[in-house]
Amino acid sequence: MATADIHITEGGHDHDHDHHGNFWTTYVFSTDHKMIAKQYLLTGIFWALIGGTLSVIFRLQLGFPDADISWLEPLLGKWITEQGKLDPEFYLALVTMHGTIMVFFVLTAGLSGTFSNFLIPLQIGARDMASGFMNMLSYWAFFLSSVVMFISLFIETGPASGGWVIYPPLSALPQAVSGSGLGMTLWLVAMALFIVSQLLGGVNYIATVINMRTHGMSFSKLPLTIWAFFLTAVIGLLSFPVLLSAALLLIFDRSFGTSFYLSDIYIGGEALPNQGGSPVLFQHLFWFLGHPEVYIVLLPALGITSEVVATNSRKPIFGYKAMVGSMLFIAILSFVVWAHHMFVSGMNPFLGSVFMLLTLIIAVPSAVKVFNYLTTLWRGNLRFTPAMLFAIGLVSFFISGGLTGIFLGNSAIDIQLHDTYFVVAHFHLVMGSASFFGMMCGIYHWFPKMFGRMMDNRLGYIHFWLTFAGVYMVFFPMHYIGIAGYPRRYYSFTNFDTLNSFSDLNMFVSIAAIITFSAQVIFIFNFFHSIWRGRKATANPWESNTLEWTTPVVPGHGNWPGEIPKVYRWPYDYSKPGSKEDFIPQHIPFSMTPESNLPHENEMIKLEKEEGVNVVVVDDRKGH
Repeated sequence: MATADIHITEGGHDHDHDHHGNFWTTYVFSTDHKMIAKQYLLTGIFWALIGGTLSVIFRLQLGFPDADISWLEPLLGKWITEQGKLDPEFYLALVTMHGTIMVFFVLTAGLSGTFSNFLIPLQIGARDMASGFMNMLSYWAFFLSSVVMFISLFIETGPASGGWVIYPPLSALPQAVSGSGLGMTLWLVAMALFIVSQLLGGVNYIATVINMRTHGMSFSKLPLTIWAFFLTAVIGLLSFPVLLSAALLLIFDRSFGTSFYLSDIYIGGEALPNQGGSPVLFQHLFWFLGHPEVYIVLLPALGITSEVVATNSRKPIFGYKAMVGSMLFIAILSFVVWAHHMFVSGMNPFLGSVFMLLTLIIAVPSAVKVFNYLTTLWRGNLRFTPAMLFAIGLVSFFISGGLTGIFLGNSAIDIQLHDTYFVVAHFHLVMGSASFFGMMCGIYHWFPKMFGRMMDNRLGYIHFWLTFAGVYMVFFPMHYIGIAGYPRRYYSFTNFDTLNSFSDLNMFVSIAAIITFSAQVIFIFNFFHSIWRGRKATANPWESNTLEWTTPVVPGHGNWPGEIPKVYRWPYDYSKPGSKEDFIPQHIPFSMTPESNLPHENEMIKLEKEEGVNVVVVDDRKGH
């Protein structure tokens, strides 16, 4: 059964929800959730290019430590030394800013901000977010945060350079290194604004899902995307304030003489007056956000993957209730595993064993999700669209990266591997690359609904295969050199005979990283070219079941020009035995599909009649 245009009358009237405004209210200070989603997306793409460029620069240093890179001087200025090398202090700043940008500005704001904003009202049947004004404020707080963070890249003393985790005392003492000065202050200001943005958005997402679902859209009929966005917002609302408190206490230590994180510090042989603080306190506060943050970026990607895998397998998602339960379990457990990042901090061994057990338990719901993805794909009528390929790529990274997490979850092994490239490889696969692939998957899948045009599939395939192969070529060797003892955050390994033996492998990783980053140019061209020159999309190009495909090709402000469709069924009625088509959208009443109804669904027809719903159907099932 394909998309049908249904007009439901219950004594009500059609409402024209088109809002006519000028350029500023339509494209800049818009309260339309779809425009705000595009603003998040474009800002996220900008930051992804910046963050990727920074990684290429420090990979040049790591892969070619003896090379003359003075040709970068027009870009980096004084941070290229007279010998044509990268300044060692600036190397740490590059690593710090790369991590900050990719985790927060790309994968948190760019992924969750884009798709939570775009899909929540469309998929639950709402005109807009609960508060359009608050939604606008959330983006502009993020934009201000972006401006402050971007400015910090260009100040004379350099950007923040305490690692993306900004551990004190390095980050708490402005005189420690050049990047601990104004750059660190701007980092903290930017993150405070960023957290305000996330809290404004999170409250809005939660209120919208709870209060604004269309008639019939019970929680048991929500697409898994909405479950993922909803739980992500809950996690963010509970964890981001803890990072804000950590940042505020750090500002007090830096600027107002307090000692929350400082004690018995000597600089240049001179004792500082700070006493009584503990840098481990900051680690607890940071990782109480830091580990939920892993799922703040992963859950939206997993939700998007669920929708795309089911749509392009032409099968119902396997284990819907198990998928929802696993996400709930992940959301709860994400708050009680933070200290596995701190096994080497001198933690009590008994406490370490508790966190080790909880860390290994969280692998169970993750394994449930992987099993359900694979079972949905099994014997499906697969359509290998670019979005589907990126979804399968995510599942691949989730498996391979997740397996290495079992090593690191064991405290005895983690103590040996903790500050090595093994950890870098693990979290880049299971969190960074998987979430990035989820973001790409969502862009390719919902691009027609965003812009009314189709992206070029051929370029999408090239983009996928170069990126997929490139990611594995970058991070698989890192596991090996990490086990061999390669420490992370080191500027150069040329002075270590044992580590220098892996210089060829490090060079290979750098070349693969440069090629992978260059492949993103294909996506950038495809994205922006398709906005204006892409083939025009039909109303439902993927023959999908969810409500967003019942809107006009490019929805106006208010999404539906008439009444909002009612929901009668769950979102995964694909290839249902007896059905005339291989999909039945959520808004199709059971009275229209007697040939494929199950016994309990036939009973729902009585409820339709009791409600007195007058259904007039215009058969336009292919969505043209």
